[in-house]
Order: sequence, then structure tokens, then C-alpha cells
Amino acid sequence: MEHSPTAASPCKGVRVLDFTTVVSGPLCTQVLADFGADVIKVEGLAGDMSRSTSGPFHAGLSGFFSQFNRNKRSIAVDLKSEAGRELILELAGQCDVLVENFRPDVMDRLGMGYEVLSAINPRLVYASISGFGPDGPYAPLPAYDHVVQGLVGMMPAQGGSGGPQMFRTVVADKAAGMTAVAAILGALLARERDGAAAGQRIDVPMLDAYAAFVLPELMGPASFPDSDAGIPPFDLFRVYPTRDGHIVGMVVQDEQYAGLCDVLGREDLREDPRFARMGERFQHIDALSEILLEEFSQRSTDALIASLREAGAPFAPVNDFEAFLADDQVRHSGVVGVIEDPDVRVQVLQPPARLSRTPLETPRRPPLLGEHTEEILALAGHSPAEIAELRERGVVA
Repeated sequence: MEHSPTAASPCKGVRVLDFTTVVSGPLCTQVLADFGADVIKVEGLAGDMSRSTSGPFHAGLSGFFSQFNRNKRSIAVDLKSEAGRELILELAGQCDVLVENFRPDVMDRLGMGYEVLSAINPRLVYASISGFGPDGPYAPLPAYDHVVQGLVGMMPAQGGSGGPQMFRTVVADKAAGMTAVAAILGALLARERDGAAAGQRIDVPMLDAYAAFVLPELMGPASFPDSDAGIPPFDLFRVYPTRDGHIVGMVVQDEQYAGLCDVLGREDLREDPRFARMGERFQHIDALSEILLEEFSQRSTDALIASLREAGAPFAPVNDFEAFLADDQVRHSGVVGVIEDPDVRVQVLQPPARLSRTPLETPRRPPLLGEHTEEILALAGHSPAEIAELRERGVVA
């Protein structure tokens, strides 16, 4: 597959060496690829484990892998061989960014740690995503999303009175990946502004990134440790059953609350001093929710949502996945699209950012394992004969 990024893409000309697997790192590098960066996915000869551990499988790709690896090129290398290491050192000298999500000592043991690579390429922005960062008592421990969710303190709040509950998605991994994207773009901007044009190392611990993403509301009551001022916490996250489904929403502004009262035909609620203003509504959210539970349960979801939207009250149905795909706004915005490719059509979530002056290029399907090995090695100056020899020796695939 020819690699030809759109000239207008905002990260055109940025080359990324991607050593990541599964979710946190691949999400990070996929976003950079969406922005037009040339992302070279470096895989061992067996490939990223998500190629084979989570289906469905079709035409050499897995469904899970396909959602985190579009717009990339793949080279398969025996990273434990000296010849494989030399190839990586050559490539690192021509890249702007390197991203890895191994345990903190793995790249050093492979002879490709930050100190080695930055000596070869002082402009390199080296981003390391790990469970707990490069130091501290947990640094050497393996960490998956479940572990980080358990540590951060959100699970009891998420479960409410029903006991601790996990988010049933790898939200900590994704928080780390998106944090790494922001840090990498910041480091690239700093490099451009720096007269020495120097790169730097970035460490993104999943624990820190997830805490920063999910805990600001829980931190609110603890914002002023030297003061007793504050108000008791209140729970704004309610799901309301309807006659045939569920809805979610809340009224913040007074106009929204007035619209809600009109839809329900409850003039008495409009005048109730417990709910007349935003502050009072929050303080009496339990009482208001009990009333809404009773009122909403008597109405159908579609009719109720239509009336509430017309009245300016922000509520929405609780969609399942199929209903999300069929949603009018989702279809209008093209949130989900199909990558048309002669080898395999792939349905993906489209890049969510919309840039007016430097629009993103049309997505390319995820790569097959080692699909671009030859063109990437040619980029590093290897002849066809040299590449054939490397294949014969089992250094690349």
C-alpha cells in the first residue's frame, strides 16, 4: 500500500516509530496517524498480541486490532537479534517521535532506551507509557487497566450503593493514550520553538493519567485542606426508567427546569422553593429525582425525549450499541465510517476532531503484519538484495 499523506494534514512530515501494543500506545499513535504523521508500527515477528487475541478475524486482521491501528505502516522485526536492533537504531535516527508502552526497563534491556536513541538523534521525542512510571515502589509491577481502575478510587463511586463497579471499557488505557498524544504534541511544539531543536523524554504513567482524567469531581470537596468550608457532595448521575426504556439528563439552567415542568404539566414544581434555582435543585437532587422517577415511568421514551428536547431540557435516551449506530446525529456526523480498501473494508470510528484549515486525510485500513517491511527498510537505505538477506536470516518478516 503506498503511503501518501495529504499535504494539508497538520502532522505531515512528522515520522513516528511505534513500539506499542494493545490499547494505550496504539490509541496514541493512531491519533498521530490520523493527524497525518507517518507512523511506523514496529512489531515482533509474531505481531502485536491484539492481532490474534480478540476477534472477529477477517482477511488477516482482527476486529480489536483494527480499531487502534488505522493509518499506520507495519514492519516485523526480531527485536532480540543484534541485526534487528541495528535496523531499529537506523530508523530511530530518521524519526521525530518514538512511543513505547513496555515495562520501564524493557527498552533499555533491548539496547534501545532513551539514552542510546537520543545520542543517535538528539531531536527525538521519546514517549514511554507504563503502569506506574519509571520509579517508585510499583514501577516494576505489571499493570493492566483493571489494576489501575482498582487503585484510583473511582470504583466505589461508580458502583454507588451496589458496591464497587468497573467501567466496562479500558478507560485507564485510553486516558493514558490521549495524555501521551497531548504531551507529544507539546514536546514537538517546544522543539520547534527551541533554538537547539532538542527532543526530550516523556513519561506517562497510567495511574497518574487516569487519576487526572476521572477524579476532578471527587477532588472537589478536598480542594481546600485548610478550610472546613464547602457543601455536602451530591449525586447528579441518575438513570430514569420510562415506560419502555431509560433516559438520562439533568436540568442546570432555570430555563431548562421551567421547560421540564411544562412537559410534565407540573406548575407546582416550578413554584416549589426546593427547586426554584440551580443551587437549591442541586441540594435537593434526591427529592427531585424521586419525582422525576415517578413522572418519567408513565411515559414512552420517544415521546418524552421529543417533548423535552423541544422544551430545551437536555435529556437523551439510553442507547444500546445498535441504537447508537442508528442515531440521527451519529449518522449525520459520520461518527462511524467505512474504510474502503480492495483487500478488506473496515468499519471504524472516524477521527473526532475537525480542523477547518488543515483537514484530516481519508483513513487507511490497519496494516497486515510486516506489510510495509520492504518500503520501510528501503527508507533506511537498504537495497532489495539486503532486504532479501534479512528475510532469509529471519531478522524481518
